[in-house]
Amino acid sequence: MNISFYILSENKAQDFLGFICQLTQTALNKSSQSLLILIESDDELLSTLDEALWTFDAASFIPHQRLMGSSIADDTENTPIHPINNQALAPVLLSSYMPADFKGIVLNTTIHPVNTFMAATSNAQPTRVLELIKPDPSSMQEGRHKYKAYQQLGYELTHFKV
Repeated sequence: MNISFYILSENKAQDFLGFICQLTQTALNKSSQSLLILIESDDELLSTLDEALWTFDAASFIPHQRLMGSSIADDTENTPIHPINNQALAPVLLSSYMPADFKGIVLNTTIHPVNTFMAATSNAQPTRVLELIKPDPSSMQEGRHKYKAYQQLGYELTHFKV
């Protein structure tokens, strides 16, 4: 699996939602795969991002769907595994969990590595992960932790300063 770290400049970090929308649109333009935006269990961020995707471009929008449910990382035993049918859903999914049979690109906005969200019983197989690192000490430390975790799993790692 390829993991790409995007180290955000101060300007990009100040327009965090705008950068997520821009990166989402770029991923959709370059791939026919679904894209899952992983978000911590934060209803305010989820609602704000939901609105931003609808209004990102004055002449169009980014089709997406919010998946409801609990985070697999929060409670693996009691969390229902949500299978998905990519044909029935929008190309972009917003969620705090990894659907059981998700195969596509993951844009991870959480502090956890993506493999934390994949249950042992899951058939999820992300093809690529996009990690966003803000230019603050906390985000940089979380990024280092994720980088080491992915490195130990033998994933292909790249990084971009944007």
